[in-house]
Amino acid sequence: MNATPTSDRSYARRCAQAVNALHSIPYFTADLAERLAPFGVTDPSSVYMAGRASPLGAADATVVTALFNAFAPGFVAERVPAIWGLVSPEQAIAAREAAAGAALERLLGTDAVRSPGMAEAAELAGEAAAGCILPGRPLYAANAALARPDEPHVALWHAATMLREYRGDGHIAILSRAELTGVEALVIDCASEHGMAEEIVRPMRGWTEADWAASRERLRDRGLVSGEGVLTARGAALRDEIEHETGRLDRRPYELLGGSRTEKLAEFVRGLVRTAAGSHAFPPPLRTFFAPDTSRWNRL
Repeated sequence: MNATPTSDRSYARRCAQAVNALHSIPYFTADLAERLAPFGVTDPSSVYMAGRASPLGAADATVVTALFNAFAPGFVAERVPAIWGLVSPEQAIAAREAAAGAALERLLGTDAVRSPGMAEAAELAGEAAAGCILPGRPLYAANAALARPDEPHVALWHAATMLREYRGDGHIAILSRAELTGVEALVIDCASEHGMAEEIVRPMRGWTEADWAASRERLRDRGLVSGEGVLTARGAALRDEIEHETGRLDRRPYELLGGSRTEKLAEFVRGLVRTAAGSHAFPPPLRTFFAPDTSRWNRL
């Protein structure tokens, strides 16, 4: 396959950022929690894990920890597999699709979700997502096995989820090659100028202050952060390499679309995310990370 032109890579990166943000919306609004509450799933992290892990079936804590990568094992084990005793994976899948549909229609407006542009975007994203490879991409594969939703805006969200998980699976492979654990990758990201504050990230992922300090010490021993926890030049270079390699492994779906169609999809989805952000889809500390005009994007 021919190398992707520089401009196409830029649009691919922007499209990947936009679909990641679109995918995240039901996890930041109340819609999914409202649909899982009748089953007894009320803890915010349990809501997230039930929604995102449901395509895997009734997976246990070790599997979810391995595939999510960034969460503390004990934090996951407190919720999985207990959540499957409250809500089945099939019920959670139905809940998250209903939540995505309701959230997007409320935030974007009925005219937008029923528009020809939405239908076209769903087709483009679906085509890109369907062309990804399965080996080595377990979360992508689990989502790819699901039926495509009928409504275009929900189908777009489903395709965005597939694309997000495809990129995430590849990212974890690159972290493994760099011999970085999930928490170490978070420490590096938080120490960079592109990352969020430790105070936001660490509790969201279930890591203790002691876990974080131990990871920082290991990274210091490798010369990746300073004694004060500041990213060194070597650490910044490794982070840049990881981002580059993640993008390289993520190029296939956008190569299939080609530059002009990838650009079209990117601009449309960025517009949706901009509208959603303006409608307060994301909490204030995260809003700048999901605004379509910034290069800083939180990884769920």
